[in-house]
Amino acid sequence: MSPNRLILGTRGSELALTQTATVTALLAQAHPGLGIEREIIQTTGDRRQDLRFAQFAEVAQVDKGIFIKELEQALAEGRVDAAVHSLKDLPSELAAGYALGAILPRADVADVLVSQRWSCLAELPEAARVGTSSVRRAAQLRWLRPDLEVVEIRGNVPTRVRRVMGEDGLDAVLLAAAGLQRLGLWNGQGIEMDGVHLHAQRLPVEEFLPAAGQGAIAVECRAVDQQTLAHLAAIHHQPTALLIRAEREFLRLLGAGCQTPVGLRTWMDATGLGMAARVFDESDLGAKPLEGQAIGSPDEPEALASSLIALLGLQRKG
Repeated sequence: MSPNRLILGTRGSELALTQTATVTALLAQAHPGLGIEREIIQTTGDRRQDLRFAQFAEVAQVDKGIFIKELEQALAEGRVDAAVHSLKDLPSELAAGYALGAILPRADVADVLVSQRWSCLAELPEAARVGTSSVRRAAQLRWLRPDLEVVEIRGNVPTRVRRVMGEDGLDAVLLAAAGLQRLGLWNGQGIEMDGVHLHAQRLPVEEFLPAAGQGAIAVECRAVDQQTLAHLAAIHHQPTALLIRAEREFLRLLGAGCQTPVGLRTWMDATGLGMAARVFDESDLGAKPLEGQAIGSPDEPEALASSLIALLGLQRKG
């Protein structure tokens, strides 16, 4: 590849393209004169809108990372120099030969409850139907409000938001705050969609734990591509990366994937690097989850993850 040209691979959803535009702008600012191109690549997860939660794991056993396989193929073939991902879509361990060249500053990590009629989770009546595309969200919702009906939904962010609209709409849907913000749909208040006002409640992260990597954008490249790694280093955000390292190491030790029902929250304060976890039993989602938190050194995020695994009495996978 030319030293003055960089090709970014991306999925084709509006959110993916918006995130890629953010990466492009940061690279252009860091490297004036660098020609940055974009190639849209459809992934297995994009094609298989019929897949249900349980099938994600089945497909991932063969095709690890249903939202990244084709992007990594494009990297391996040299069709793109780097691939832009929502970090929470990445497996806890990248395949050999690939590296995370940059992690961008993190957006809001919270989940948001969107409803046309109800203003918050506590207001939802018994048997209300709530849609989500995440096993983690579904597990926490069933645990916090076992009286609700959880409905599996797929589709891009605007499509999922629209599921609460109309006479036959769902009572609410759960989505990531970061995606809503990046698409300009939510600024911390309500949501206006197709001329209809929708309520939007940001769920406290201390009560409804986010996914590992939620709110972060990652740029992946070939591990041997020193030229691209050098380009990406200029937009890498180390404070975010430290938190992400702890979260991904927790998932790795747990042997968890992007659809495993695990909530993780990390933070940095005067006491050090903190992590809280809520781990559900995949074979019995109705069982009470394991919960705990630990504080460690900011210089040793992997050690923090290991100590929290031990605190929870979980078996390490590696």
